Order: sequence, then structure tokens, then C-alpha cells
Amino acid sequence: MISASNVTLAYGKRVLFKDVNIKFTPGNCYGLIGANGAGKSTFLKILAGDIDPDKGEVSIGKGRLAVLKQDQFAYDEHTVFNTVIMGHKKLYEVMAEREAIYSKPEFSEEDGIRSAELEAEFAEMNGYEAESEAAVLLNGLGIPEELRGKLMKELEAGDKVRVLLAQALFGNPDVLLLDEPTNHLDLKSIAWLEDFLYRFQNTVIVVSHDRHFLNQVCTHIADIDFSRIQVYVGNYDFWYQASQLNLKQRQDDSKKVQDKAAELKEFIQRFSSNASKAKQATSRKKLLEKLTIEDMPVSSRKYPYVVFKPERPCGDIILEVKGLSKTVDGVQVFKNLDLIVRKNDKIAFVGSNSLAKSTLFQILAGELEPDEGTYRWGITITNAYFPKENGDYFKGDLNLIEWLGQYSPPTEGESFARGFLGRMLFSGDEATKKTSVLSGGERVRCMLSRMMLAGANALILDEPTNHLDLESITALNNGLISYTEVVLFSSHDHEFVSTVANRIIEITPVGIIDRDMNFDDYLEDAGVIAERERLCNGHAELSL
Repeated sequence: MISASNVTLAYGKRVLFKDVNIKFTPGNCYGLIGANGAGKSTFLKILAGDIDPDKGEVSIGKGRLAVLKQDQFAYDEHTVFNTVIMGHKKLYEVMAEREAIYSKPEFSEEDGIRSAELEAEFAEMNGYEAESEAAVLLNGLGIPEELRGKLMKELEAGDKVRVLLAQALFGNPDVLLLDEPTNHLDLKSIAWLEDFLYRFQNTVIVVSHDRHFLNQVCTHIADIDFSRIQVYVGNYDFWYQASQLNLKQRQDDSKKVQDKAAELKEFIQRFSSNASKAKQATSRKKLLEKLTIEDMPVSSRKYPYVVFKPERPCGDIILEVKGLSKTVDGVQVFKNLDLIVRKNDKIAFVGSNSLAKSTLFQILAGELEPDEGTYRWGITITNAYFPKENGDYFKGDLNLIEWLGQYSPPTEGESFARGFLGRMLFSGDEATKKTSVLSGGERVRCMLSRMMLAGANALILDEPTNHLDLESITALNNGLISYTEVVLFSSHDHEFVSTVANRIIEITPVGIIDRDMNFDDYLEDAGVIAERERLCNGHAELSL
């Protein structure tokens, strides 16, 4: 168990938490949610002991606490296997001392006594199962066996994150703190993690922007807002419904009080000088004085305005792709790809190879040339492209108003840009921020603004939910659901894919699987599973 008592933390005049009292009990998984900047990661660091609060204290029982490390370079000189074992510090120390003794050329009596003690400790901590447990974790998170003996510095960034996640999960910790554990995971690994946490018997506190993940694993939601943390029983969807009802109730109660006060004031004004009504007016003054009109607290949650309005509908021909092939850095990412996009298609491109999806989108957006094959957009089609990597769009020394002006109608000026930026949560002085200092989430909102201004009737989006908070993801999700024309996109956000897409295309190394159905049906469809097995025949395992 882990608890916080009267925890307060402020940065200058900005209060993140004030007198927070909360208890996290074993057997439960708590989703810690809140707007960007609300203090989710900061609160996890307070619980982990990495940051001291201004006031209050954190109490942890006698058990072991494990944290998903964020520093990808901290274990560069260690092997993948040792990095995982280091998640259980005491076990790793015993293993290291045990190996040091057994590697001595001469074995003293003291060494014998000490080795016996170490063997007992090793067995008590399930050390004999450590290697198999680490292998199960790494396999579930998509780290193949050939990588497990390598040094961490030899791994790609995404694989490093997976190893650090395995490290946090290793050894059955009593309290598990996870900050964005689904980052860099494919859908298969996310499903494995969901199942692992569902069966985990101890305490889990997790920060995630993946709504489906929170729905699958959470028994409680801890909501950071209004400088406090309120715990709701249930998953993310239950929290959303309960919090909306709670907010509506508070708004209704506030309106009733305000209406009553207005009614009393009107009576007092009308009859305070009327002798026959003076007594009643005095009585109502006393009632008015007793009424308490509380200001509604301002939520830290802000939803950007994401609405895509095509300037014209699509014609009969949208997009035709024939025999498209492309090799990147000596590796063929797809071959002889054929595709016809139809009216009203909202296609989610899935598959384990993110490079294949990004490369296809770059070709369709005109940023790359294919090695073979052709593609043709219809004459009525204008497309807008959201790239996964957007750094090239923010070079230079422009402020946000100037940057957006590049994509705004020529007849519009600064006031239009300010108004548009305000709806995308860049209000006041934030509209004059330099593009060079924008965060990842702010850049995404800028790129979405650029797309909205294009008036396109075909949207191409490559992992658009990366870096966004839940509120912005929800706004984008709703914007694409409402969009009336064609969408081609990729995302690892299960909820996003399942609510937007009406067609799924899985890109494999040896072909594509193309189905007109939603994502949840696609995952369970026997025909899709059989087709994937056929394509897998003689090839490495394919996964989403």
C-alpha cells in the first residue's frame, strides 16, 4: 500500500496540489489522469520519492516499489537481461555477489559460508525463476531472444523503452508506478501488457493517454483537477460519465442559487419602499444574506476546437494505387501494393512495421518517390498531410501568428490568426510564442490547425495522437468521426482506431489484408486470422 497525506506542491503562484490525502490499496489499478501540466508525472515522482513536496508526506509499506524509468541511456553499459533483473535491486546485488564468489579461482571457507547465505536469499527471492521470468516479460513486450544478450546501447530507442518496462514489471513489485507505459508499443504488446496488469495482484498507479488501455486495466481513476485529486471507482469511461454528471449537478445547483438570489433582489427592489411590503422585503433581505453563491472552480481541462471542413465533396475517383514498391535503407518496406480508395472511406493502416506506413503516407503526400508503381489522386481531391515527424515545419524564428499566417487565407490578418490560435488553446501571449520553443503537443495542435485551414477533402494522418493529452485526443477523435470525406491514418490508440475507421488495411512484408469493417471486428475475424496465418507461412510472425 502507498498513501499521501496532506501533500502540497506549488511552483511560484501556481499550485499543483493542495492538501492531497489519498490511499492506493493492493489489488487495484489506479489511472492517474489530468490535463497536460496538471502534474501527473510530478505526482508519480513524489510517490517514488524523486521529488519532495512542499508539505505533507508519502508513506509506503514494507514492500518493494518499482518505477518505469524514463532515462533511456542509464543502462547503456549493461546487457538487456541484466537491465531487467536490476528492476529488483536486492536480487541483482545477491546475484552479482554470488557470481563473484563462484568465479574465484580459490574457494575459502568464508566463501562457502557466504555462498550458502546467498543461496538462501536467492531462493527466497525466487532467483532461480528470474531468468525465465525475464524471458517471458521480454517476449511479451516484443524483444526477440537475439537481443537479450546485447548491451542496451546497441538497441533502438523503442526497444530500450520496452526493456525498461520489463524492468519495472520484473519480480512482482508491491507497488508499480508506470508513466506512459504504452509509448512505443505495438498493439500486440499493448494487449499483452493489458492482460499482465489485469492479472497483477498488487498496487498499480499508471499515467496514460490511451483511453482503451485505461478502460481495460483500471479499477479506479484518480483525477487531478482543481488542485486536488479525486478518486472514482471504475474505469475511464465510468469516470467520464460520473465526472460529467458531477459537473452538471454543481452547475445546476449554482444556477438555482443564482436564480433564487436574482428573484429575492428583484422583490427587494420593487417593494423596499412600499410600507405594506416592507416587512416582507426585510425578510427577503435576510434570506439573501444567507445565500452563498460560490464561484464555479475553473478546470485545468481545455478542449481544442478540431473541426475539418472540406471546401468541396469528393468526386467518384479518390485514389488509385498500382504496384507500389519502396525500399528504405536496403530494406523493402512494401512490394506491389495495390489499393483503391472509395467515397466515405476512413481507412486505418495497421501492422507492426511503422516505417512501411509512414513511407506510404509520404509517397501519397508527394514527399517521396516510389521505386516502382504509380498512384493517382482524383481531379476533385485536395489532400492535407500530418507527418509523424514535423520538425521541418518549425524551422526558423517565426512566432505562432506568423507561422499560421503562412497557411491562412491571404485576405485574413492577425486578428484571424489570433482567433484561430485561441480555439487551439494558444490564447493571449501564447500566440506570440516562438515556434522553436513549442512542446511536442503544441506542435501537433499547430499541425492540426494547418490541416483545418487547408479545406481538404482527403486527410492523411500518421500517428496524430502522439504527444497529445486526453482532451486533445478526444477533440481530434470527435473531429474525425464528424468529418464527411476520406481519411487515411495510422495510430496505436485502440479507441481512436476503433471509433474512426470503417476499413482496415494491414500492411505485411508480403502483402496486405484489406477489410471493410471496424477495428474490433477485424481483430476477432476468423477470416483475417486465417489470411494472416497464410501470409505468415515461411515468414517471421506478423503482429499489429
